[in-house]
Amino acid sequence: MTDVTVSFLQQLSPKDLRPSAKRLPDGARIELARNISPEFSRFLYRSVGSHLNWSDRLTQTRQQWDAVLRKEGSETYVLYREGSPAGYVELCSEAEAGGTAVEIFYFGLFPEATGQGLGGVLLTEALRKAWSMHERWPNLAAVSRVWLHTCDLDGPAALPNYLARGFHVYRTETEDSVVTDASVGLWPEPEAQH
Repeated sequence: MTDVTVSFLQQLSPKDLRPSAKRLPDGARIELARNISPEFSRFLYRSVGSHLNWSDRLTQTRQQWDAVLRKEGSETYVLYREGSPAGYVELCSEAEAGGTAVEIFYFGLFPEATGQGLGGVLLTEALRKAWSMHERWPNLAAVSRVWLHTCDLDGPAALPNYLARGFHVYRTETEDSVVTDASVGLWPEPEAQH
């Protein structure tokens, strides 16, 4: 068991958004993955999260994974660079008193895409899409809150990026966690040299 500090952050108005000053470089785009398959979603999750020990969804069946993707107000946006995925964000909506809460359920970059300013650009676009979720999903009430949680196992740029985009920490807690090596099974072990 390891003590892990979890920070919960939120924005309560689209006016809280502080956009990144950077822009997408040539050859990069952010695209909604319409009708995303569980296989592609799992690929994105593993590609971003394996080095961050994301393992909470790895025990889900295909049907369980698909149910999250098909839920009203769920959207996945993929950052592509030169035609290849470089990061993604998964948004999930829930009704709550006063409107719709949109959670940035998963967010991150592939390891080779970090440190290039892409995280701020992707998060800016994710927040714009989160705040306008009810415009694309007519059965949802207007968005009243966008939130996420992160922990001290996340990448070192995660919390500073969230704060720079206008999120505010509204709660922290420490929990005992079993940290699982999420990279197990991602790639086969190299064969021993004889």
